[in-house]
Amino acid sequence: MSGATTRSGAKAYVAQAAPASDVGGAAREPTNVLIVGVGGQGVIMVSKALAWLAQSRGYQVKQSEVHGMAKRGGAVFSHVRFGAQVWSPTIPKGEVDILVALEWAEGLRWLPFLRPDTGIFICDTKRIVPPFACLNRRPGAPLRYSRETPAEVATHVAEGYAIDATRMAEDLGNDRAANVILLGALSTAIDFPVADWEQAVTEFVPKKTIKVNLDAFRLGRGWIAEARRTTPAVSEAPVAKTPAPADTPYSVRIEIIAEWCKSCDICVKLCPERCLHLNDERIAELAQPDKCTGCRLCEWLCPDFAIRVHLDVIEEGIRA
Repeated sequence: MSGATTRSGAKAYVAQAAPASDVGGAAREPTNVLIVGVGGQGVIMVSKALAWLAQSRGYQVKQSEVHGMAKRGGAVFSHVRFGAQVWSPTIPKGEVDILVALEWAEGLRWLPFLRPDTGIFICDTKRIVPPFACLNRRPGAPLRYSRETPAEVATHVAEGYAIDATRMAEDLGNDRAANVILLGALSTAIDFPVADWEQAVTEFVPKKTIKVNLDAFRLGRGWIAEARRTTPAVSEAPVAKTPAPADTPYSVRIEIIAEWCKSCDICVKLCPERCLHLNDERIAELAQPDKCTGCRLCEWLCPDFAIRVHLDVIEEGIRA
């Protein structure tokens, strides 16, 4: 995967970039798309939008996905297969045409499922480090987490893109639109009309967010086109700013929206460092900020989305 900075400010990493594959054409074999990530990122929305679009184009579609405990914070994956005739809802190892990953380590974990000669790998550089990935959870401590760079992954894929989609979505004003940015990137590899893709977006995103999600879709689609035009042949190291990579010093900042807190006490009971409590009004509160390691467990488990954990990168030269 070679690197180039696009006009959006994101870093592009491409391995043997080629024109968009006509996998949505009249191929006899089913097209196999695997979408993976972490619960809460919107993996299922991406797969349902793709399945709906393929079905609306007249293809037979099979979709399978995970549910239950994986929905918030755990591994999530969804198989989507479409073609003239599809028998099985799951994709065998080594037969995925396009692998879309909303989280870096999950993308690497599923690489063996990608077709070695023709498979396309589209992955957000976002790193969601599990809270129990190491015994020492202090910021900057070594973690048992994948450290492979896009340049190292390049030798294992035919065509690949590492996108800082989360930061791009934040620049749009809605970090939850990162999955739609990746959907836009995916659209360049499947030859369906752009208008149909955008209709799929409007069908599956919340109605109040249609505009920002359409902007996100177009940004992801344009990003791939620009990456193919501008990427040189020299490999570079990855740049992933959101959230902070495991080996980057950062400070932790917790945002709690009191109006959304329902006093369920889940965050307090499951905080590994016991740094949260319910105040006199039974609203979650960070009682011991010095103990917080930014593991994000409270954010993932909050059923009301009342907690947001920010990992602010400490720039060189301004560390305390």
